[in-house]
Amino acid sequence: MGMPPVPEPALPEPAGGPVESSRRDAPALRGAGRKGPKRLPRRAAAGRRSFTATLRSLDELAASGAKVSVRIDDLDGGSAPVLAGDDFVTLPVGGLGVVPLLIEAAAAFESGRLEPLEIIDRATVHGAAHGGVWQHLKAPALPLADVAMLAASSGDALAVNALLHRVGLQSVRARVEQLGLRRTALLDRFRDDRGPDDAPHLALSTAREMAQVFAGLVNSTIVSPGVSAQVAEWLSLNHDLSLVASATGLDPFAHENDQHGLLFINKTGRAPGVRAEAGVLGGPRAGISYALIVNFDDLSIAHRLRAHDAFRVLGVELMEYVY
Repeated sequence: MGMPPVPEPALPEPAGGPVESSRRDAPALRGAGRKGPKRLPRRAAAGRRSFTATLRSLDELAASGAKVSVRIDDLDGGSAPVLAGDDFVTLPVGGLGVVPLLIEAAAAFESGRLEPLEIIDRATVHGAAHGGVWQHLKAPALPLADVAMLAASSGDALAVNALLHRVGLQSVRARVEQLGLRRTALLDRFRDDRGPDDAPHLALSTAREMAQVFAGLVNSTIVSPGVSAQVAEWLSLNHDLSLVASATGLDPFAHENDQHGLLFINKTGRAPGVRAEAGVLGGPRAGISYALIVNFDDLSIAHRLRAHDAFRVLGVELMEYVY
């Protein structure tokens, strides 16, 4: 994205069954039309699916010094990505990296290694004032299933720490390896302060792998159909629709059954100088999985808003693609 091309390393295909990647130069990327009863004329379809505004916005971000990684896959469109720009580059992703933890928790529930109704007391885990509602609730203890729901729906830092405390970081890492995610890692819990002996980031990943994971969730290929459905259900309750999802017009607090037939799940990640989002968006014309990661210098509100604007531009063009 505005930088000299970097040779792409050859990686094995992840086990979750996502779309095979094929990187192309961003300016030449175009999405193939999806067959249906109301197809647009060829010129109109090409115009709506070019992601020209997204490329312009991301190029401006990259020119300002930001690190940008983007990936869009058509769920019915074959192996070539709709859009790919530095999608193999590993970057910090903030709370987006909690998705592998949710997958491992759901797998442990399904196998019986963990009991969903097991009660966990927040006093037994490391606290974090990063965000979330559990720290403000009177209830000091919750079932693990409710803790997972809080982690997915509101990015609750205390809930994430509690779930990670019970599931175990090594189990999450083993699951990431089993899924074939070579450039994704959950490194640590949420912390209010990171010292020199702590992991520098909560999590790392790539746009390619995050888009592939979300495609696998809706295609029921992540671990098992039951695990995929459980994680997708948790993520369908996510309240953060302020980035890419702002273009959907969905109610942040009640969007799992949209009256206009829009299928949508997502997870965002935020940290100082980090914004990330991945998800699945489906409409009457197409269904896509997407991921966008931006690392930027958070020097002023203008720098932050410029990064946020790129996510919203992508959201508008994704809606044009699926509708």
